[in-house]
Amino acid sequence: MALHTYLIRSQMLHNKTIWWVLLVVWITGSAYWHVCKIEKLCDDPIIVTTIEPDVIIPPAPPLVIADSPYLKLEAKGNFIFAKNEMVANKTDVYPELDSLALYLTANPKKVLTITGQYDPEEKNTTTFPNLGLARANDIKNWLVSKRIPSANIFTRDQPKQNIVFDDGSFKGGVSFSFAKTSSFTDVDLANSQKFESIFKPLDLYFPTASSAYIKTSQNQKFISEAKKYISENSDKKLIITGHTDNEDSAEWNLALSKKRANVVKNQLIALGLSSLRIVAFGKGETEPKASNDTPEGKRANRRVTIVVR
Repeated sequence: MALHTYLIRSQMLHNKTIWWVLLVVWITGSAYWHVCKIEKLCDDPIIVTTIEPDVIIPPAPPLVIADSPYLKLEAKGNFIFAKNEMVANKTDVYPELDSLALYLTANPKKVLTITGQYDPEEKNTTTFPNLGLARANDIKNWLVSKRIPSANIFTRDQPKQNIVFDDGSFKGGVSFSFAKTSSFTDVDLANSQKFESIFKPLDLYFPTASSAYIKTSQNQKFISEAKKYISENSDKKLIITGHTDNEDSAEWNLALSKKRANVVKNQLIALGLSSLRIVAFGKGETEPKASNDTPEGKRANRRVTIVVR
């Protein structure tokens, strides 16, 4: 009797287990059908969103222009240059630039060198060799507009790898240094030229901001002898060649050298030389007679050469 009761209970338990298994299978199947077939969520890829850390760009130091112990200008901001552009946003430094112009006006023997930075990866669409030189010349042109002599301002470039551009621009990029001008003037350069022969080139020099060359006894003797000689020798001509230093762009310097040569040509024509016997052209910065790394060298390179050939 006991065995019979045990078998009945075991059969009932087995039947319940089957039903429980079937219930679990049904629930699982229903959940799968709802999620995967109706909602169609099973085949969607798992998207993992990666949050990039913010790139922290250190603020550019404010502009400082110093000529110790005479001058120290500190701006609240700095120059702003757009990527691939040469013209600076000067809004934050105008007061300091104005003070710099006043300082240079009060100290005409000071020479200012402006250094412009650039990333070699930037696209240069200017006429300058690179954007560093172009940016330095943008500041120079601003100072020249304030009547600072161009001859007292020199520009240089400084490549800087991996400049960090914030929203397409960067702050800074320009530095300033000062030196004293040489006591050797344009007049001294002109007087240093000695006449030996009309077939040996002689250099003419110009005062700052003047288009008339400096006349000396030596170059006037050259012109007198040249005028006489070419009037008697129809196969000979007076050759006038303009030269510049390496300030500004090569294209600008070439145009300037041609202008200087033609100025001298017109002045010699006014003295009685035939225009048909004079050839004038320019070579820009391509034939320096001294190093352009010093103010003295640059001054020596700003010349017009005359010779009979």
